[in-house]
Amino acid sequence: MREVNVEEGLDELTHDIDRREDIVQGLNVRAIMDADGNETGDFETPAGGRRYRAIARLVEAGRFPADGPVPCLVKKANAKTSAVDDSLAENTVRLALHPLDQFKGFKRMLDDGLSKEEIADAYRTTPRYITQRLRLATVAPTLLDAYVREEMTLAMLEAFTVNPDHGRQEQVWERICGSWQKEPWQIRRMLTETTVPTTDKRARFIGIDAYKAAGGIVLRDLFCDDTSGWLEDVPLLDRLVDEKLQGLADEFASEGWKWISASVELPYGHANALRKLAGVTEALNEKESANWKALRNEHDELEAEYSDADELPEAVDQRLAEIEAALLAFEDRPVKFDPAEISRAGVFISISREGELVVDPGYVRSEDESPIIADSTGCEGGGIEDDAWQAVDRDGVQRTVITIGGQPADKEDEDDGGIRPLPERLVGELTAHRTLALQNALAENPHVAMTALLHRMVMERYHFAAPTGCLEVSIRQACFAAQGTDLKDTSSAKAISERHDAWKSDLPSDEGALWDWIAARDDSTRMALLAHCVSYGVNAIHERPSPYGGSGPTPHGLGCRLAGADRLARATGFDMVTDANWRPTVDNYLGRITKTRILTAVRDGAGERAASLIQHLKKGDMAKEAERLLADGGWLPEPLQLLGATDVEEIAADGDLTAMGRRSR
Repeated sequence: MREVNVEEGLDELTHDIDRREDIVQGLNVRAIMDADGNETGDFETPAGGRRYRAIARLVEAGRFPADGPVPCLVKKANAKTSAVDDSLAENTVRLALHPLDQFKGFKRMLDDGLSKEEIADAYRTTPRYITQRLRLATVAPTLLDAYVREEMTLAMLEAFTVNPDHGRQEQVWERICGSWQKEPWQIRRMLTETTVPTTDKRARFIGIDAYKAAGGIVLRDLFCDDTSGWLEDVPLLDRLVDEKLQGLADEFASEGWKWISASVELPYGHANALRKLAGVTEALNEKESANWKALRNEHDELEAEYSDADELPEAVDQRLAEIEAALLAFEDRPVKFDPAEISRAGVFISISREGELVVDPGYVRSEDESPIIADSTGCEGGGIEDDAWQAVDRDGVQRTVITIGGQPADKEDEDDGGIRPLPERLVGELTAHRTLALQNALAENPHVAMTALLHRMVMERYHFAAPTGCLEVSIRQACFAAQGTDLKDTSSAKAISERHDAWKSDLPSDEGALWDWIAARDDSTRMALLAHCVSYGVNAIHERPSPYGGSGPTPHGLGCRLAGADRLARATGFDMVTDANWRPTVDNYLGRITKTRILTAVRDGAGERAASLIQHLKKGDMAKEAERLLADGGWLPEPLQLLGATDVEEIAADGDLTAMGRRSR
């Protein structure tokens, strides 16, 4: 039945038969009958024509004997099915291998002793293709099952080969299997998020070979055409970088610099406030000068010769580039500094984006501007004030202080049997562990947490101790920049003062004794003391807001503050009239507003008729009468009323508390 593209794939089939010296599947043949229905002794091939033609090629090439045996399935001439039926069935009723079966097949052949090259040659492909398929067969079994169930595509399965860790592969699959975003690039990113790409400046700086020689593992994506990859062991990479920077810093230290700061990335503004030394560039010697002139002349001649050309020949363009690079190297010459200046100056060492070493020497700090004078003890200026930057050895000779990544890189002195302090970074890492453990322990012990909170607040309130303990909690008391003369005489002020004095008489002054005293109190006493201390942090003051923050709150922040004050008022059942005994008087309100507002207040608090009786009076008399009329009505001005949701929005919009349309009490 095969009449179209009969030669397609014949080369591969011929190669397979040749290497086997046999065929995997025999030919399907039938006896040819004569006119009388007798067998002629010849046979036709209804199914297996490609195999027959491939063998014929090998016979013609002398690689298969002409009389060599070929296995055949002989069908009877009177078989139930026709030759056409057999041919059609063999080419139709068949199923190609699932790709996973192919991957596993290559793996079994490799395990049986064949090399990747031999397998590639057998199946007319490349060793890279075989390597890719072998890598696919090593993906976590759960992911291979998902691939068989068609829950992921082949491209997704290829992405999972980036990281050989089955546990990590399964974690990523669990995260994305239920998501609609399952792009291969996302899988690769998730599998390599804790690694460093080979294009990273640190990797380029030390070199991939050095990293691998130290035992580092490089993850490669076999399904990408580039040679990029990821360095899996980041701590090892950082250690190798620090060691290389240390070695380079030691080389520069031999020149007598006072300090050397080496870092992968120097912070922005690292040289601010430092004086840059003016060094002298080394002059060219006679031979270098002659080479420079020759290169300069050749460059000028080539440019003149091809000045009118629309496009430079490739060889000329390449030569010009080489000359320009050589001339640039002549310009980038070492700079010499005065030895006396070197002894008080330092060097910055860093790494460029391309992984190249960047050395920037000759910077003097302000504290090193004065000449270095050694006293009888061998210390500069009579004493060492900063060990991080002032270093002398036991003979009183200044030694270079080297920092790597901001941390001192002091080496152990083989002759010094003393124990040096722990590295600052190590101490920081260790105490970070302790901090988290203490946080968890405190969260699981409410009684101690309450004791710690009260201890911190009482120390701040009664002993004016700044919050310098380990518990970073503080209550900031509001400052009343604007206050009337009657504020200190209000019932609230008197109650707070009396409560403060009452607690003060009971509280120990010693910090340790205070902790024990608080810890021994019953819950009701502790809660009362907590309420007293926390109360000092309430701030319901209206300030002129600033849209950019600054010294005042933003409009939104002011709205949140006033809304919070109302929340406290409602929660405590507080009332300015009954609890604070506030009344509008001439001094505290009525004498300081316009006549229109006085009349509005009386109208809201005492009625329209009361307002009409005083509207003809002068302002002073009107204010006095208004005080009398409003004395028992419970009326409050807008700033003392409870907020509504609309009010909060208005404050957040413009910060104007007095212009809001407040509801009357």
